Amino acid sequence: MKFKKEIHPAFDDLHNFYEEYVFSGIADQLGAEYEDNPGFLADVACVALNKLPVKYIRHHVDMAFYMTPEEYAQMETMVHKAVNEAIELVKNHQRHDQ
Repeated sequence: MKFKKEIHPAFDDLHNFYEEYVFSGIADQLGAEYEDNPGFLADVACVALNKLPVKYIRHHVDMAFYMTPEEYAQMETMVHKAVNEAIELVKNHQRHDQ
């Protein structure tokens, strides 16, 4: 498969439903501790997002509006667990020469 250099603007609004929750969860759990280490933050986000189901949407309300309170609580629990595990994994696998 060959990729074009220009991506059609129709795809600009697509994103993973969990991104916002993961980014927020990382900020909540780490605070300013790793603010000056964007590589660490990006690695944690990638690991956490890879632990969660993939849910691509165009508008956040598309999914959040239709979730029951139980589904929302389950999603929050999954995100919290994924972020915790990702933080520990990335901390344990950091290169010490950085």
